Amino acid sequence: MQIPFTFPYTAAPAYQKKVAYFCMEYGIHQPLKIYAGGLGFLAGSYLRSAYELQQNMVGIGILWKYGYYDQVRKQDQSMDVLFAEKNYGFLEPTGIKFTIRVSRHDVWVTAFYLPPDIFNTAPLFLLSTDLEENDYLAKTISHKLYDSNPETRIASAILLGAGGARLLEELGWVPDTYHLNESHALPLAFYLYAKYKNTDAIKKQLVFTNHTPEPSGNQRTNLGFLEKMGFFCEVPLTEISAIAAVAGQDLDHTATALRLSGKANGVSKMHHGTLSRLWTKQEGACKIGSITNAQNFTYWHNKEMYRALHDNDDRGLVQEKLKGKSLLFEEVADQNGEIYDERICTIVFAKRFAGYKRADLFFQDMDRFHRLVTNKERPVQIIWAGKPYPVDYAAIGVFDKVVNICKTYTNCSILVGYELKLSKILKQGADVWLNVPRLTHEASGTSGMTAAMNGSVNVGLPDGWLPEFARDKINSFVVPPCDPGLPDHEQDDLDAASLYKLLETEVLPMFYDYPDRWLGIMKNSMTDIIPQFDSNRMAREYYDQIYT
Repeated sequence: MQIPFTFPYTAAPAYQKKVAYFCMEYGIHQPLKIYAGGLGFLAGSYLRSAYELQQNMVGIGILWKYGYYDQVRKQDQSMDVLFAEKNYGFLEPTGIKFTIRVSRHDVWVTAFYLPPDIFNTAPLFLLSTDLEENDYLAKTISHKLYDSNPETRIASAILLGAGGARLLEELGWVPDTYHLNESHALPLAFYLYAKYKNTDAIKKQLVFTNHTPEPSGNQRTNLGFLEKMGFFCEVPLTEISAIAAVAGQDLDHTATALRLSGKANGVSKMHHGTLSRLWTKQEGACKIGSITNAQNFTYWHNKEMYRALHDNDDRGLVQEKLKGKSLLFEEVADQNGEIYDERICTIVFAKRFAGYKRADLFFQDMDRFHRLVTNKERPVQIIWAGKPYPVDYAAIGVFDKVVNICKTYTNCSILVGYELKLSKILKQGADVWLNVPRLTHEASGTSGMTAAMNGSVNVGLPDGWLPEFARDKINSFVVPPCDPGLPDHEQDDLDAASLYKLLETEVLPMFYDYPDRWLGIMKNSMTDIIPQFDSNRMAREYYDQIYT
């Protein structure tokens, strides 16, 4: 490609401001496996909406040689992790090469380009250190998304933040705004500080989005370790301590991003409340707003179902849902050897396996679970899917627990390979989409949005985005929450009991005894999900509220 970079389409008048969007993962389409879960799904939808609206935005990411990981099975059907090299003929090598400093050594970096017309996205540049000029350790910086080695994780942050800024300089494309989508690319802020030596200048250009209140997503790291790694882009530690208002020996990544950004946002109204309670009293924190996450309707929605909906063709709508269930059940049969029935209510839990999302909530009361899955009068089929972090052995243990329970019941199954393709299949085939996080722990949780775009009915606790959408028994079913201040095990017991009661007394009776009312809820869900939860709305709000 030619340098300097020329923007590949004419930006719309409302979106002339030049924005560089930094994200560690992008879930754009199944063939490009550089994402782990919800953050990537969100970033992929954002790039698609930026393209649809013709926004002057460029994405910066990393080309992960081995992706996140491939989820496979061991001989006993339990989960296994496979790292397989990925190759992408549709990415264009830029030929650009430059160095960044990592652990006091020069590391060579190159970039690959995803043109907008491949997957209908804003331009995306993906950085790589997998070059013959580098030694093996330097090459591994861009090998695995969220590598378990702490040094490699910090090095990848330097690559994304400082390397991304260097790339833009090589391209001659100077952003008006740099957007940190999560704090992974925080070295960008220090790179800009080294350039301007003025925090006010940084704040005029830098904005920040936080995606989770979970401690694991709000990193704290020893200052000495970060300095040794080159995280601060050669800014002296005394200056770092001053501009980041560091108290103690650890850098709080989220707090630092809030101090060095001009604006920040949470990703739902509930999350905004949580962020405000956690961070507004922090010295120097910027103003925190709220822009609720969303997903790209063009990419995710079932076109045939919406055609039937718009034509008031109820019979056609039901037939399309049955087709989706048939497609999903082929996958179930292939992976699990079970033959499912399209007439039976099918409940799906599919998302990243993390403790607070509670994939195993059903198992709080195994007697009740047994009654639910052996009920002949109002039968159910339950499907789980999701990828834990590859070294999150507690979450992998939950996955394997589900595997073993599913061996006992022919109407329960768990699928591996929860990526964009399987996610679409699950949403097209689900009657019920289950969302049961511990209250206040789910910042947004967008899987239910795309489920609704495929005629699935959300059943869940009022956390994350759901309170902004849910009309109980009109477009969804809301599980009555317990007190989130209770100990975790008490919350789990109470929420499981409420979930069982809701399924047994309202959801399943309506599905089987009042099919017209069920269809009405499904239609309301499909109607209410747009335009508020189409990422085009979100992309407009970023320009209107955060980038201005």
